[in-house]
Formats: sequence, C-alpha cells, structure tokens
Amino acid sequence: MNLPRNLLSLIVSSVLFGVCVSTDLITRESSIGDGDVLISSGGDFALGFFSPGNSSNRYVGLWYNKIPEKTIAWVANRDNPVNGTSGRLGIDKLGNLILYDTKRSISVWGSNLSLSSVVSDCIAQLLDSGNLVLFQDGKKSTVLWQSFDHPTDTLLPSMKLGLNRTSGLNIFLTSWKSQDDPGTGTSHYMINPSGFPHLTLYKNQVPLWQPSPWNGVRLNVIPAVGQSSWFNFSIIIDADEAVLLSNVFNSSIYVRGVVQESGIVQLFTWVENKSEWVTFFTKPEDQCDSYGHCGANGNCHSDSMDQIECNCLPGFTPKSPNDWSMRDSSGGCVRKNQESVCRNGEGFVKVADVKVPDTSVAYFDENKTLRECESECLRNCSCTAYADADFTRGGRGCLMWYGDLMDTREIRGGGRDLYVRVDALVLAEFQKKGFLSRKKVLATLIVLVSAAAIISLAVSIVLVKKTRKGSEVRKELDGTAKDQELPLLDITTIKAATDDFASTNKLGQGGFGPVYKGRLASGQEVAVKRLSKSSGQGCQEFKNEVMLIAKLQHRNLVRLLGCCISQDERMLIYEYLPNKSLDCFIFNKAKRATLDWNQRFQIILGLARGVLYLHHDSRLRIIHRDLKASNVLLDVAMNPKISDFGMAKMFSEDQIQANTNRVVGT
Repeated sequence: MNLPRNLLSLIVSSVLFGVCVSTDLITRESSIGDGDVLISSGGDFALGFFSPGNSSNRYVGLWYNKIPEKTIAWVANRDNPVNGTSGRLGIDKLGNLILYDTKRSISVWGSNLSLSSVVSDCIAQLLDSGNLVLFQDGKKSTVLWQSFDHPTDTLLPSMKLGLNRTSGLNIFLTSWKSQDDPGTGTSHYMINPSGFPHLTLYKNQVPLWQPSPWNGVRLNVIPAVGQSSWFNFSIIIDADEAVLLSNVFNSSIYVRGVVQESGIVQLFTWVENKSEWVTFFTKPEDQCDSYGHCGANGNCHSDSMDQIECNCLPGFTPKSPNDWSMRDSSGGCVRKNQESVCRNGEGFVKVADVKVPDTSVAYFDENKTLRECESECLRNCSCTAYADADFTRGGRGCLMWYGDLMDTREIRGGGRDLYVRVDALVLAEFQKKGFLSRKKVLATLIVLVSAAAIISLAVSIVLVKKTRKGSEVRKELDGTAKDQELPLLDITTIKAATDDFASTNKLGQGGFGPVYKGRLASGQEVAVKRLSKSSGQGCQEFKNEVMLIAKLQHRNLVRLLGCCISQDERMLIYEYLPNKSLDCFIFNKAKRATLDWNQRFQIILGLARGVLYLHHDSRLRIIHRDLKASNVLLDVAMNPKISDFGMAKMFSEDQIQANTNRVVGT
C-alpha cells in the first residue's frame, strides 16, 4: 500500500527537522512518530509509542502522564505491532486516523471510517478523560470516531460500556494476552443485552461471573463503593442503549477498571502517598461468584468464614444426592414432585437477600407491579419465579423467569427478594414454619416479661463482677502495654475508626471473633480484632496474644499496634494487610491463578523465616500451635505474616518439649 502524499511529506519533514509533539492535537499537517508524545490539555494523559515488558514490538498507546508508574489505558494497534521505530500516526486525506509502518510502507491500524466524501479539516484531540477523539473539523461539534468506543482492557471514568441499540455498537473490554502482549486475550467483560441487560465476565466465551443486575440504585456487586462521595456506578437501560457508566466526583482521584487474562475484573485507585495502584475490588472472589457454581435451581451461600455451601431453592431437591454428599453440586437441583406443578394450591416462597438468577433468560415488564407480576406468573405454568426489577419506579417493574433458575447466591444485607414457585405441600410447610416461629416468639416474650425482675437482678450482679474482672484484666494489661510501649486505645477511637463496627468494614471472622477494617484519625489503616462474647476463646487467650506478640518483632509476624479494653469489650489493633489471608488465594480458583510459582516459593520462605524466629531466634521460644492458611496474612507485596497467637505456648530456653492440659488449635 502506497503512502498518501500529504503524510509522506510529513514523514520526510519529521526526519529532516524532528517533531516532538507536546500539544493535545493531531491535524492533517502534524503527525506523531516514535519518540513523540501527545499530551492532554490538563496533562493527565499522554499518547505515544511504547513497548510492553521485554518486547521489542512497538504500539501506539495511551497512559497516565502524571503517574510515575507507566500504566497503559488503551492500545490502538494491539494485534498489529510495528517492528522497530518506523511507526507514524496521522490523519490521511479521507479523514481517517491511520498508523503507518514507514519501513514496510503499509498501514497497520486505522479508524476505518466509511465517509461519503473527503473530510479535509479533521483533527484528533486527546482529552483529559483519556479519550482520543477524531472531530470533523476545528469546531469540534461532530465526533467521527473516539477511542472510548473501542477500549482494550481498561474502563476509565465517563466511558460507556454496553450496547448502543441505534448504531448496533457494542462496547466491551477484552484482556491482554499477557503482560508483554497487549493482543486480544480470551477474557471479556461486557453487557449482555439478552432478557434484562446485565454485566457478564466471559472466559473463552463461557460465562465466568455475573454481578447482581442493576436495581435502579446501585450494583450490589460493589457494596463498599455504592453511592460513595467520590465514585459510583450506574446503568442506563432504555430504548436507545443498555450501558454501564462510572463516575469520579473528584478529578484528582485516578480510578480504573481492568479485565485480566486470568479471568478476573479488578478496580484500582492510585494512592499518592504510597505511589502505587491499590486494588479495592476483585471479582470473582469466592466459589459462589463462579457462574452456576451450585447448578440449576441451586442457591450458593458463603458465610463469614468464607465457607461455601450449596442449597436447593424451595421446592427443589439435589439432582444427584451422591454428588452433593461429595460437595459436587454442579448438577443442580430438580423439582421434588414434577407432577404437582400447575395444580391448585400453588404459591410462592420468598427467598430473601439474594443475587437473582441469570437475567438473560428472564422476561422484564417495566409496567407491572409486584402483585400483578405474581398473578401473571401464577397463571403461567412455565413461570418458576419473579422478583422486583427496579427500586426507583414506585413499585413498578418486575422480572419473571421461565425454566431453570441459574446462578442464584445469597448477598448479606444488600440482595433482592426472589419469589420461587412451589406446590401446595411445600407452601404449607413454609407457612407452618412461619406460624411456629410466631408462636415461639410469643412464648419467648411471655417468659422474658415474667422473668424480668430475676434477669435484672442477675444482670446487675454480673455487671459488678465483670467491672471488677475487667478492671483486674486492664490493670494486668496496662502493665504489659507499658513494658512493651504498646498503646491502649479507648473505645471511642475504635468506634470512630470502624464507623461503629459497620458491616461494610467487616473483613471476616475467626474463633476469636469478628475482624474489622478501620482508619485512625492519623489516616493509618488498621485491622481491629474484636473478642466475641460467644467466642470459645476467652480472656486468657486475649492476654496471651497481647503478652506474646507485643514482645515479638519480625517482618514475617503480624505487627500489633495496640489494644483496647472497655468494660466487657476486648480488642486487638493490628496493621492492616490488604490481601487478607493465604486461604483466600489457595482455595479460590480465580485468585489461585494469580499466584505464580515464584510468589508461592517466597511465601513459603517467609513462613519458614517466621517459624524459625519463633522457635530459635527470638528471646522467647514460642510454639504457635494453630498455624494454618487462614492465620497467614499477606501484605500488599504478598509478603506472608503469621498471625493469631491466642493458642501459642512459651518455652524456657532449655526446654524442648511440654505437655498440654487441653486440646487446642484447629
């Protein structure tokens, strides 16, 4: 293919005189070559040539200009690299953006516009949003092409992701092949327009994960973000489009979403004081996130300990009980009695707080109320379930499913109510449970009222004893804290740091009790371990952990920052480790894929160093007695740190064995 004369003259002039582009525009008279950089007007983004990793191939890419770590947000010629420094990006005589390999005299990439006539005044501008836009002329009123319509693996704020029903343009993310190859990968993140439009992550064209569909207010998939003061998601579904939008309300904050080749979606924000990208969202995260983990008509449940359990929806039973007993629930569930479907006495059982089933096979009626939806579903024998579609439409809008219900899971404190069709017998069973529950509540209230005086007296006695005991414990720990220069924080400080132990800040729960993420007034992030009143581990383990770990200092042991004792409240304050515990990686298929063998080996070495320090090198010889994957925490650099010393036992220097008076550990 021969080079256009106007572009050829630009190439010749750039070779003779050199061109270093620092403006945000490309015109017919100016192009950019290897070594030139186009910078947006506010300086946030830059466009130029780059080579990923150790590759010698050259690509035209877009990156963050003010961030020292070069982070590519878009690639033009991802599947057609330029070999060497002979590439040049400009506008041809037809008005197309075009990338030429001048050495081979061929075009390797272009905007490929089908224009009815020659457009002579086209200009391309790099905006501060990270969007490269080709305008028809200098007035910038008509957009001919924009990079936001053709993303690679990165979602930027104000970019749309989804389907334009008018033009047929479907905008989606596709992963890089590898860190060194930005070519088209096998993971895709897109809006599936079938049924009720919804986001879906695909790997090799197979559904891998689906978040809960848009409810008119938020995506339940990101409760930690929701409608925050700095960042949010929204979805527009109407006759013209079905698209995802993300917005950042503070222009000084950098946020990006990335689909990885391993089959995960992540959200990052740039933290200036750490000078690094910090991950604040990753999906899929557990097995319940995996599409159809519990099979058809199954409901996946993940408890506070990240233990996965599959249950059948009301009216269903495991298709293969033997497989389910072996914890293989992929076969799903079937009706207990198929012949009882569409008989008198049928009804619906509410399954509360769930991610509703796959909506690609659901029917959406934007006008029906929930009651009308129930009547419609009951009249149709093929209708298996219904749910509210949009919380903002004044009770109007519902979803109905016909056939199997796939990919249902519980979402604690943020899901929807799903109404599942059941026969008369199952309906009676659930109604009986509800009646018995009401009778049990009434009986309990009578007992409580009649015993109020006795309970009040008992509580008074217990409070006096607890106050006295708490005072003794505090006195003992005060001495330990002062000896080790360990701060004692008051309960007010801890409540402020954790937003009064908000459920959104809960990181997990162990035998000791729940663990919360917090931020102190100084800005330091901490993990607060709160002794549960129902915990099998008590005051002795609490004192044991404080007295032992306060004296230990090693890079592979978790660092204790302080403690809090207030009446019957006992808490330990640790450094916050964003990657949580090792079991979250090795027992999660998606996360496990992100650990290469070098990382695994470094984790093993770190654990070995920590144990060696405890057994031999510390001035206290300590046996942990509860070392397991959930007690190994990982910092932002994936360095392991041993935690939870509540069961640890201290040896004297010359002691090599000891007896225990009780069974401990897991």
